[in-house]
Amino acid sequence: MDQKLKAGILGATGMVGQRFIALLENHPWFEVVTVAASPRSAGKTYEEAVGDRWKMDTPMPEAVKKLTVLNVNDVEHVASTVDFVFSAVDMTKEEIKAIEEEYAKTETPVVSNNSAHRWTPDVPMVVPEINAEHFDVIVDQKKRLGTTRGFIAVKPNCSIQSYAPCLAAWKEFGPKELVVTTYQAISGAGKTFKDWPEMVENIIPFIGGEEEKSEQEPLRVLGKVENGEIVKAELPRITCQCVRVPVLNGHTAAVFINFEKKPTKEQLIEKLVSFRGFPQEAELPSAPKQFIRYLEEDNRPQVKMDVDYENGMGVSIGRLREDSMYDFKFIGLSHNTVRGAAGGAVLCAEALTAKGYIAKK
Repeated sequence: MDQKLKAGILGATGMVGQRFIALLENHPWFEVVTVAASPRSAGKTYEEAVGDRWKMDTPMPEAVKKLTVLNVNDVEHVASTVDFVFSAVDMTKEEIKAIEEEYAKTETPVVSNNSAHRWTPDVPMVVPEINAEHFDVIVDQKKRLGTTRGFIAVKPNCSIQSYAPCLAAWKEFGPKELVVTTYQAISGAGKTFKDWPEMVENIIPFIGGEEEKSEQEPLRVLGKVENGEIVKAELPRITCQCVRVPVLNGHTAAVFINFEKKPTKEQLIEKLVSFRGFPQEAELPSAPKQFIRYLEEDNRPQVKMDVDYENGMGVSIGRLREDSMYDFKFIGLSHNTVRGAAGGAVLCAEALTAKGYIAKK
């Protein structure tokens, strides 16, 4: 790419916003030129606005420290400085819906980490390896918005990344029923142990809204485009429990699964490790070389050993074995703030750029 695309980050001071900043340092295609946040942060340098709340384990990039934080509500001004934006704003669902559409209507593509538009019929919700073809619906979304280049695309919830890719890899065997329990890291709530001490040595058996997302969002990812909107798949039926555990980064899933056509264990593993999608074919900058790996050891995947696989963009699967009540069971692990949040959105933006949806203004 001759000239880098100018990227803005909406909600830049929060944990996901910070993860965007960290991931985009030295990105070959994108350069962060604008950071926007709430009115209370506006006017400060990014370094001042974040203060002692920098939560990444790498230092704040020098290139953003002195950027002046803009008011995220000053849509026209923010949009005038960038080619596209990443959205990680912390607002109510209705406020997020409204402001993301406002940005799109300034002819600024919005790649969102938020859940507000995940069920808007003509907004693609994409894991680029699985359903990049859902970006086709953007043409219809633009007609609704009255735009020529502005649109919204979203990535799904972090909780599904450790098992939904398996469903795509195993599609030919007809996954029909899943029982899932997710063990979710505290960074998924935007927290560290320093600011959530009650999570130390604790488990909380409730995460608001997560179970419905974990049961329904895989069906939208596995669905298809029909008449200008995404129609969700009918199968598999999924039931899920979501538990918050004392882990900083990394969502683990314990899954039981039934198939319409029962495969062998060897067939399932082969499909996992050979699974590739558009990011691998197009050699996108953030794409993992191997999206899904299978670990043979009985005690893997483990958060400490495996969460950073492929720079946090890969998925680790292990303990696949036949079950006495279901066909098979397995354990999955993904990095919730990289693959599951900011990294997944960056990969979506790369796919959108490669497909011509995002370009210089």
